[in-house]
Amino acid sequence: MMDWQPHVTVATVIEKDGKYLLVEERCNGELVFNQPAGHLDPNETLEQAAVRETFEETGWHIELQGVVGVALYTSPHNQVTYHRTTFYANALEHDQQQPLDDGIEQAVWMSYEEMLASSDRMRSNLVIKCIEQYQQGHRYPIEMVFE
Repeated sequence: MMDWQPHVTVATVIEKDGKYLLVEERCNGELVFNQPAGHLDPNETLEQAAVRETFEETGWHIELQGVVGVALYTSPHNQVTYHRTTFYANALEHDQQQPLDDGIEQAVWMSYEEMLASSDRMRSNLVIKCIEQYQQGHRYPIEMVFE
């Protein structure tokens, strides 16, 4: 039997003044855009992981509001399957002194139209798909995630 384990990840959609918070990061030798996202650490809740990853990758403190959705994605680069829970949140305060995670070049605010114009630079199809899900009203109570 094959030893297959999906990677548990989180991402966060953060909208402010009609723009979305993304990170520009190095992935497989290319600069790409992604939502603030990352892996669940041991003994951490999904909500804690989303808040931590957003801060580590952008320097933004956030307040989670709910869940956009859950998705599976298999990367064509490494064939790893990711089980991703995407939250949505409000941006509260930016800490400009926070060093960004390795591989993160910068945090950027982009409109949906700017994202579409750069669609070939999205880390995966989930980046724009999650924004579209959010725009279409796929916003579920945070209580749907329980431990």
